[in-house]
Amino acid sequence: MRALRMVTIGVYGFDAESFLQRLRDADVRLLLDVRQRRGVRGPEYAWANSLRLQAALAEAGIAYAHHPELTPTTEMRQLQYAEDDRQGVGKRTRRVLAPEYARRYTAEVLDHADLGPIVSALPRTGTAALLCVEHDPEACHRSLIARRLAEQHQVTVEHLR
Repeated sequence: MRALRMVTIGVYGFDAESFLQRLRDADVRLLLDVRQRRGVRGPEYAWANSLRLQAALAEAGIAYAHHPELTPTTEMRQLQYAEDDRQGVGKRTRRVLAPEYARRYTAEVLDHADLGPIVSALPRTGTAALLCVEHDPEACHRSLIARRLAEQHQVTVEHLR
């Protein structure tokens, strides 16, 4: 049986071509979007807005799936933004998640999510990628999802940067 493998990736720090190249280099066949809002502010990231991204992925031969059941609530995001303000960091420069955000996301979202269908949908060849926005996985809820997949489903996870 093939070992289960997944990568994670954020939008920040990439342009469209380097992002797609990083996915190709990792042999990504399925991108799992775990963003609540599937748009990114700023003209440099217009390529990552949902419809544009889906079109580029389709052209690259990469399947796309949105998983709204794994997105944080607006209230949780506001909690993280308040902590970012307290620490004087912006979303694009955040390095870690606020402990209360991580606790609430885990208890209110992740503990209720059935990750079995995601594991079952992992490609038989190549790999899947969890997508969100933040550059550093430690600053994003995708790291919490990845840890849960590793711990409970023996998925090997690599964070692409």
